[in-house]
Order: sequence, then structure tokens, then C-alpha cells
Amino acid sequence: MTENARETPGPPSPRTPSEPGPRPEPLRFFGTTWLAHDGGYGARRAAVGLGSLLCAAAGALVLKFAYEGIALADVGGLVNLLLVVMFALCTAMAFARTWQNFTRRPDPAAQQSVRGLLAIGFLGTLLAHAVRCLTEAPGESLVREEYEEARTRYEKRRAKGGAKPGAKGRGKTKRR
Repeated sequence: MTENARETPGPPSPRTPSEPGPRPEPLRFFGTTWLAHDGGYGARRAAVGLGSLLCAAAGALVLKFAYEGIALADVGGLVNLLLVVMFALCTAMAFARTWQNFTRRPDPAAQQSVRGLLAIGFLGTLLAHAVRCLTEAPGESLVREEYEEARTRYEKRRAKGGAKPGAKGRGKTKRR
């Protein structure tokens, strides 16, 4: 469960204006519109997907100019081949890592260790975002699952008549 999906009363969620409980985690570019697919959600998904594709195209153009610069330097066929293979592998690995992170929370230590690889394979990250926007907001399934779990736990506690969040516990007092 994330910090934003905590089970304390807070600002109202889009679905229930005055009901306390877990709050949905906002997604970048989408806020909490992913919850009910309102507030221009479809247009935002299209814009994020198109923006990712445009950025990927611009990045590919920059990489093409960099490759041409190295080819003009006449460093040799092996270096040119290694450069192409390196960018292709980093792009594929960045795509796979980004795609996995849409369905599970990444380990911060592991994420830190592959930061350079993700920077080199930025095209893969951008393409993963563009492809994911065809079906949902990137990361939506993960935060939706966490939100639904938090909501279910909250409803179970509420149905049991358990302690209300923020209320002081009533228990046996200590004798002195």
C-alpha cells in the first residue's frame, strides 16, 4: 500500500464526496481521473501516448545524428556495430523494466542500480508509456489494485465496528 492510499479520513475521493476512507493515489498527468475515467481521462491518455511517441521520435532523430557523427569520425565498423547493439539492448531492457513497473512497485535499490541503463534506453521507456496508453493510464492497474485493497480493508473494519481512524482506543486502564 502506498502512502497516498492510506486509510485515514482525508480529502474526499471523486467517487464519494463526503465519505472518509482511503484516498486514491494520483498518477502523473492524470491525477485521480483514472478512478472513474472522468475529467478528460480519454483525452489525457491520448495526449500522453502521442506525447510519448513524439518524444521517442525526437530522441531517435538525435540518436541518428549521433550515429552519423561517429560514422563520419570513421572509427571502424566494429565500434559502429557495438554502438547500435548497445542502444538496442538498453532500449529493450528499459522497455521491459518500465512495463514491469506498471504492474508492481519497483525496488528503490534495484531502480537506482539500473538508472544509467534506463537513461541510455530512454526510447524503450517512452515507447512503453505510449503502448500502455492504448489500454490504460500507465500504472493505473497497480494503483487501482492497491486502492481497491485499501478500500476493502477499510470496509471490513468499518463493518466490524472496529476502531475509527484517529479515535483514541478504549481499553483497560492500568492500575497504579
